[in-house]
Amino acid sequence: MSLEEELGEDLHQAVRARDTIRRDTIRQLRAALHNEAIARGRNLAPEESSAVVRRLVNQHKDSIAEFTKASRGELVAKEEAELAILASYLPQELGPEEISVAARAAIRSVGATGRQDTGKVMRELSGQLRGKADMRLVHAIVQELLA
Repeated sequence: MSLEEELGEDLHQAVRARDTIRRDTIRQLRAALHNEAIARGRNLAPEESSAVVRRLVNQHKDSIAEFTKASRGELVAKEEAELAILASYLPQELGPEEISVAARAAIRSVGATGRQDTGKVMRELSGQLRGKADMRLVHAIVQELLA
């Protein structure tokens, strides 16, 4: 089942259950996917759809951080609920252990010796892990390993 079909079914269930947060979040995601398809002039491939979902997830994470700084608890709770719904449409991401193994291998392959080589390692890893892992976490692990 494609993401579009899954979203359609989930939207129908959310409307019937009167789950407004889920309904609105799915509508937001469907609109973002539709806009991206229009911008590209074609239907999206599964990895392109995942990139759109990941972009929305990152936007929600940034919003949560800003609302937390501003002490807006009600908005933080709403954003976290939406984030959980959006994250359910992402493929399973790699954990820190798998990222660490890949980072160690990339460090060996490029011959990195210190933090000044972070860019080289990240270039190597971005091709391997983009779409499979949170690149912020990858960067943090690479920084830790090169320290």
